[in-house]
Amino acid sequence: METQPLVDLAPTLRLALLALVVALLPLSWVWLRQRGASTQRRLAALTTVTLFLTFDLIVFGAFTRLSDSGLGCPDWPGCYGEATPFGAREEIHAAQTALPSGPVTWSKAWIEMIHRYLAMTVGVLILVMAATAWSERQRLPFSPWWPTVTLVWVIVQGLFGKYTVTLKLYPAVVTLHLLGGLLLLALLAFQHEAFRRRPLTLAPGLRAWGVAAAAGLAVQIALGGWVSTNYAVLACTGFPQCNGSWWPAMDAAQGFTLLRALGQAAGGGALPFEALVAIHMAHRVFAVVVVVLFVGLAWRLWRAGSVVARRFAGALLLLLLAQLLSGLSNVVLGWPLLAALGHSAGAAGLVLVLALLLARSAPLAVQTEHRAAAAAA
Repeated sequence: METQPLVDLAPTLRLALLALVVALLPLSWVWLRQRGASTQRRLAALTTVTLFLTFDLIVFGAFTRLSDSGLGCPDWPGCYGEATPFGAREEIHAAQTALPSGPVTWSKAWIEMIHRYLAMTVGVLILVMAATAWSERQRLPFSPWWPTVTLVWVIVQGLFGKYTVTLKLYPAVVTLHLLGGLLLLALLAFQHEAFRRRPLTLAPGLRAWGVAAAAGLAVQIALGGWVSTNYAVLACTGFPQCNGSWWPAMDAAQGFTLLRALGQAAGGGALPFEALVAIHMAHRVFAVVVVVLFVGLAWRLWRAGSVVARRFAGALLLLLLAQLLSGLSNVVLGWPLLAALGHSAGAAGLVLVLALLLARSAPLAVQTEHRAAAAAA
């Protein structure tokens, strides 16, 4: 009798090989574009490409969630133990036949797997950056710990992705997965500026305002993720009122119980509608705090006078306006897919621009550049 292995690593190995093949495309492009350049320039270019792909990964992850494709392949990392939906054709067909509108369909399986392929590609690129930074650390003017920390975090983020599927869209895990993706984007932004070395001197008070804006944005994104993962976007109809009331009936205790399954109350049973209203209203109310922080930051950046600071101010204000419009559209237009995707992309854009600002204005970066300039003089 043929014995079965205790652990079948073949699907995972096939996925890893596929990710490596896909990652060779951006790696080859960077190598061709940066032939003859220094290791630092090549790493900076690779970080730029990885930053772009990570932004795309976050937006596509939002599309995966919004199209209800998060369980398009109900196992991990493959699809019914296969590297592609092609190999799981029979299982997907059976699941779709049993429940045509259910979580597993042919299109949803592909959406979920494309998201995983893109995530693994980003992981390979970050692994290459970390390995290169350590092997060339004697000739680089920055610490190899930047790409190392980024690599560690992308592994953690992969585990969040795994448990998002295996725990059947557990809201707390899904929200952490969203926050983890945005943290990865911020880490890459800081790494990008460490490689590029383009410091921006800001007054201590202005930088403190930027840190406060970043903290406020983190809270607001967590609240927005909690709204999305609990499907509470349409718990409030109308704006600025919610369901015809300025302060509707809410159940914050149930709404913000973190350790519970999707759609269920902490003690069992269905999550009450008032809990969804509380989740939605918390996101609305805190948006006012975020607007004040970002408008204040943009105003102070504009007054700083430098061209770069004013560009950051304009970018933050434009993204903030787009974010407000897309959020309003979600409510008054009934959560259309385009507006929902725009809202997720806008949040990622704000994180990216704010992270670049804070990275450029970091005291260590500014002092290092001043020392380099003094030594050259």
